[in-house]
Amino acid sequence: MTLLLASKAKYFLIGAILTMATSLVAGSGLYSFTLNSIDGKPAPLADYKGKVVLIVNVASQCGYTPQYSALESVYEKYKGQGFVILGFPANNFGAQEPGTNEEIKTFCTRKYNVTFPMFSKISVKGADQAPLYTYLTKDTASGISGDIKWNFTKFLVDRNGNVVQRFEPAVTPDSQEVTSAIEKQLK
Repeated sequence: MTLLLASKAKYFLIGAILTMATSLVAGSGLYSFTLNSIDGKPAPLADYKGKVVLIVNVASQCGYTPQYSALESVYEKYKGQGFVILGFPANNFGAQEPGTNEEIKTFCTRKYNVTFPMFSKISVKGADQAPLYTYLTKDTASGISGDIKWNFTKFLVDRNGNVVQRFEPAVTPDSQEVTSAIEKQLK
């Protein structure tokens, strides 16, 4: 009898721990992540609570790299209305982001005058995928899931931290599709 009760207690405890872990992960959301800025300092995404956010995985040697100009233009146009772009350099596709964080920052500021927040280089897919990108690509609640296919994939996040739309690399940041979606979230 004692053994049976101990066994039931063990299963109850395991079930309770799994339930807590699942609810912590599910309820943690976008704002629970802290990554390093391009300068290596901790940069909590909670700092962007209440803003409309466009998250983009970027690369310096990609055919889509000129999108930095459009990203900066869109950022300048909407930043006064509570909008921010977060750039995440990644070397996952064709080794198109081989540089160090310092080299990436220099490239972005000199060639494209980037002023939106940039983060340290991360992995956006594979076994070493950053937890943020696991969240973005596995978030079944948003209906926007699936692996990142290439550089310059964009995720639009509403003011409450919910991923509301995903744009594939060929969709430019200054396209009507993206700017209309941003404007809808800013209202």
